[in-house]
Formats: sequence, C-alpha cells, structure tokens
Amino acid sequence: MFEILNPTIITLNINGEDRDVMVKPSHTLLYTLRNELGLTGAKPGCENGDCGACTVLVDDWPIKSCLMLTVEAIGKKVLTVEGLKNAPIQKAFVENFGFQCGYCTSGFLMVCHSLSKIRPNADDAEIQDWLQSNLCRCTGYEEIEDAVKSILVKDI
Repeated sequence: MFEILNPTIITLNINGEDRDVMVKPSHTLLYTLRNELGLTGAKPGCENGDCGACTVLVDDWPIKSCLMLTVEAIGKKVLTVEGLKNAPIQKAFVENFGFQCGYCTSGFLMVCHSLSKIRPNADDAEIQDWLQSNLCRCTGYEEIEDAVKSILVKDI
C-alpha cells in the first residue's frame, strides 16, 4: 500500500561547511540539525511554527526549521546559532540582558542577526515586525529590542 522511503545521504552547507547527512524525506531541518548533526542551538518548542525557538538562517533569511524539510535546504546556506561566532548581536544580548531563561534566545539571536544584515537601518516598526515572529515566555522583549537597536546603523 505505502512505499517506505529509505534514508538517503545528502550534502548540506551548515555554518559554512559542507556536511554529509543521512535523512529520510520526512525529516525536518530541526530534526536533522539536532539529531543527525548534533547542533542543538535551534530548540524544539511548539514544532508548528508559532514560537520561533528553532529559527535558523537559510540564505540569510530567518526560517523556522521545524517547518522546513531537510531536503529543501539542499543547495542553500544554513546558519545556526553555533555558526554566529561572536557576532555583534551576541555581545549586544549580553550587554542589554536580552535573555532570561535562554530557551528562546538562539531563535531571537538569529532573527536579530538577519535583521541587522538585511535591514541595518530598520526603524522601530520594522524591528517590532521582525521580532513578532518569535515568542519569549519570560517576557524579555524590551531587552531584546534594546539589544537589536544597539547594533543597527543609526541615521544621522
């Protein structure tokens, strides 16, 4: 009745490095990052795209990895929080206390990092628009917003 699809080895570009990984067609990028590649920065939260704890960048854009199949990442550049390597947003989160329990932090870091690259002159409305894609249950929103504002280019 149903054909069972065997796992296949594919190559993904993760944090600037090509990695071979065995996946099933049904694996999400979140599953593959965490369970096959050992990159646990992207967190499983709601696993239906609401919370943003699993956010990674795919070709520089924030993507909820629980909603993307791993095979959709073939030929794309995937950046996880492990690949940030002392990006300015990480320091800004520390300096502005942009985290509390830390569970949502990696997702927010990725959204804010992308915003700083794609829209470095973002105004308050744009910042709020980008940040609404992620949830913080500890309500650290003001500090997160302060952190991202601290690294954006100011129009003078």
